[in-house]
Amino acid sequence: MSARQTIPAVSVALLRGNRVLLVKRGQAPSRGHYAFPGGRVEPGETEEQAARRELLEETGLQAGEVRPLRAYMIDAVRDGRKITYRLQVFAGLDCGGEPHADSDADEAAFFTLAEMDALPVTPSVLEVSRELLEGR
Repeated sequence: MSARQTIPAVSVALLRGNRVLLVKRGQAPSRGHYAFPGGRVEPGETEEQAARRELLEETGLQAGEVRPLRAYMIDAVRDGRKITYRLQVFAGLDCGGEPHADSDADEAAFFTLAEMDALPVTPSVLEVSRELLEGR
């Protein structure tokens, strides 16, 4: 029996005033759910570089200052094998511009906490968003 593979991944909770940027996932396994832009860390990238790349690829936006906020271990199945994603969530400040859905995102927009309550989001997305918006 082989050891479960751990894959490094990142996401960015990008703030604009009292809103946080979310993308609507366009591909399985999270298709139709809203999340922070993000994805896997590519070989040779730092987590911060990966977070900035994923943000740009999925939304066309760039972040100013970013900082590691919280890490999650997420169990999943990929290609029939059990894996674990080590997801490093970054908090970032918006540099302006309008988001547009690119890459594997069907939608990209900034949402308030009240708007997020009506969306299909994970508890961790709400938890991080509340921490960033209410903890200011």
